[in-house]
Amino acid sequence: MIKRTLFFGNNAYLSTKNKQLIIDFADKSKEQVSIPIEDIGVVVMEAYQMTISLNLISRLLDNNVALITCNEKKMPQGLMLNLDGNTQQQERFKHQINISQPLKKQLWQQTVKAKIINQAAMLKKLSEGNPQNATTNAEFENMLYWANSVRSGDPDNYEARAAAFYWANIFTEFVADFTRGRFDAAPNNLLNYGYAILRAVTARSLVASGLLPTLGIHHHNKYNAYALADDIMEPYRPYVDEVVYDILSTHDLAFDEYHQPQIKLNTEIKAELLKIPAIDVFIDQEKSPLMLAMKRTTASLFQCFAGNSRKILYPEI
Repeated sequence: MIKRTLFFGNNAYLSTKNKQLIIDFADKSKEQVSIPIEDIGVVVMEAYQMTISLNLISRLLDNNVALITCNEKKMPQGLMLNLDGNTQQQERFKHQINISQPLKKQLWQQTVKAKIINQAAMLKKLSEGNPQNATTNAEFENMLYWANSVRSGDPDNYEARAAAFYWANIFTEFVADFTRGRFDAAPNNLLNYGYAILRAVTARSLVASGLLPTLGIHHHNKYNAYALADDIMEPYRPYVDEVVYDILSTHDLAFDEYHQPQIKLNTEIKAELLKIPAIDVFIDQEKSPLMLAMKRTTASLFQCFAGNSRKILYPEI
């Protein structure tokens, strides 16, 4: 069953009773709401004056819910996860910690290849019916060539080559000379928000599979607590990009005095981005909500760590 993503942008008191999440709004004109905790997968808390009981936090984490807190700019900042998400936690940690460097490189090779293939497919998909900005068959085939040329560990950095081409072409219909950067102009703010949701879904699935989100196969920044999540979410990123593309297609972009695009992360746009865990993807030739597909991906990753498989199962666009 696909789990629900809840967003709290207004002040409220959150508590629990009878295995339900109870919402008492600060606005007393609104009636109390209850939601079964077992139906929840992600909770995003944005309102600065909202209150949540420790009992509820404990029960949410018991149900492997990912709790996201936002900063004063209303952007996702913190992530809380269950530390005991699998009954075989210690054994699985040992498998993860003891994997060899060659296996890490092979898994990263698969990850980069899957990411480039999905980027190529997304460019081709979004360019259909738009001849002005269409990705040519030759360019599409060239990206597939890059994907098939990725070697163990990606020493030739095909991931960066593909990314440079991808970002130069995906939003040309809306923004000239788009640059992907965390602090750069819109629609980077939308991408940042969407990726934060995707990261939480990934980390949640890793914990459920008995893995440490901190120990990556490629990302290894000592300040990054979710390096493995950042690795495994890579082939899923183009799905977020498509959601952002669709938002840009239905909203008008304004431009400031420096000709930088402007689009605010209002409640309506956040609602669209919060649907990311429920969007349909194809994995192993079957349609599945992204959140459930991610569970299959992380489960297959553990089988690689345990020596039972050599292949991570990723979705294909």
